[in-house]
Amino acid sequence: MAKIGIYTLANDVVYDQLIALLNSIEVNVGSDIPICIIPYNDKLNLVKEEINSRKNVTLFDNWDSIQRWEEFAKEVWAVHPGAKSSKLSRNWWSSGHLQRKMCVFDGEFDKFVFCDADSLAMKPFDDVFDKLNTYDFVFDDWIHTKNRTKVPLNIPFLEKANLLTEKDIRPRLHCSDFFGSKRGLFNKENLAFLKKLLVENREVEWLTAWWDDAHLFNYLTFKSNLPLFNFTLSENGQERTGNCAISDPFVNINNVVYNEQGLKPIHRLHYMNYPAIDFTRLCHGEDVDIRYKDVFLYYRFLKQPEQRPKELKPPSKFKKVNRILHKAVKKAKKVFL
Repeated sequence: MAKIGIYTLANDVVYDQLIALLNSIEVNVGSDIPICIIPYNDKLNLVKEEINSRKNVTLFDNWDSIQRWEEFAKEVWAVHPGAKSSKLSRNWWSSGHLQRKMCVFDGEFDKFVFCDADSLAMKPFDDVFDKLNTYDFVFDDWIHTKNRTKVPLNIPFLEKANLLTEKDIRPRLHCSDFFGSKRGLFNKENLAFLKKLLVENREVEWLTAWWDDAHLFNYLTFKSNLPLFNFTLSENGQERTGNCAISDPFVNINNVVYNEQGLKPIHRLHYMNYPAIDFTRLCHGEDVDIRYKDVFLYYRFLKQPEQRPKELKPPSKFKKVNRILHKAVKKAKKVFL
């Protein structure tokens, strides 16, 4: 019998979000489903404490896999045109941590769902696992509808080179924040061959942006040509929903949010584009501008309701000014150091 489970990527910086995600999985997906946390980096003291308190949660410890994927990413991104033009600090961008989520293909689960830590699970993932009986990759996102210059694969470049058409590309585009797949789809031999195409054959130019794990993942799934399903392209309208907290409208019913149009169940509520520090401040009682923050707080303090802030207060003027200055200094360091 195939072993199924859920992966996420985390460290202590996203601790509050991780707790909320784990609790939402326990309530809305299942209390016994195995969960494996891939370490974003070595800042894991709080994460390890939480893992020790939960019987179904483990830490990914296949360091050969982590090193292999990091080296793969570094070698590929080093030859991307964006590597020469970017003004951002190479100290951060040259790390391989953004590619660590690809370690799911070397993990313990035969079939799995990966879910970013800045998400809340809203329903069981049974339909994803069912689709994996037919498909090798399962997604639920709308990246395929974005402007042709913003999607992961460089449509204008590929069309100009007479390699592919937009019609060929769009149905297979996807994000990397939520997906279902299977163990072993990308082994050492696969990666060596794909790296040769990317580096030596310059297919790295297929990727629209520099150092974006979703862009590289799109290349991998596209070149593999394995069966792929996206719920947002389903013929069944009940399966086409939003998922993004910052933009999609939802209805909250007993701390489970539903697609506003038709009250359709969604897989997860994704708090994309909100920085982790916003959730840290929210959990300390600051009134942060986060949509569906009451839903987040419910799951974050599900097991510790007495620690949930009794009220939310706006930050002082001093804090606001200090944060603006700190942000400016941090940005300057990224550009000039």
